[in-house]
Order: sequence, then C-alpha cells, then structure tokens
Amino acid sequence: MTLTLPEVKRIARLARLEVNDAEAETARQQLNGIFSLIEAMQAVDTSGVEPMAHAQDVFQRLREDAVTHTDADARQRALFQSVAPEAEAGLYLVPRVIE
Repeated sequence: MTLTLPEVKRIARLARLEVNDAEAETARQQLNGIFSLIEAMQAVDTSGVEPMAHAQDVFQRLREDAVTHTDADARQRALFQSVAPEAEAGLYLVPRVIE
C-alpha cells in the first residue's frame, strides 16, 4: 500500500493538521516506508512460532503471600487516627464525593 500526496493532505486535514507541500511529501515518504516495513513483516512465515508475552525469557519474582503487619497495636492505630479530621470505629471518615 502506498499513499499519494492528496491522500496525505486529506489525512492531515481530517486530523486538523496544517501541512505545507514539503511537510506532506516528507510525511508521505515516511508513511510509505512504514507501510513497506509492515508488508515485509507480514510476508514472513510465522506459522510455527509461539506467541510471546515478552521478547526475553523473564519472569517476575514473587514474594511469599504472608501478613507482615498486624493491627494488634490499637494504640498505634489510635495515634494515627488522632490527627485525622474524622474517624469512627477504627475507620477514617471522608466527605462524600459523589451524590
């Protein structure tokens, strides 16, 4: 697929971009280069290739799912909530945002 200069100008107009003839010609050459690269990539036979999530064989190290902090110290919670504008029954009260 190749674009013509009038097509590039039409695309620019639809995108609300103001381009002069030189800019449109540069954009046409760059877009046609991209389309050529896409056509070359589509021509490659990938029938035996498995899809990959990442280009390298990497994985995320996971930590053990264990509780590290407990709410055993009610004094600590009370200390934190003492500076809150409003708190009730161990919960922070916030103003309603959506009515």
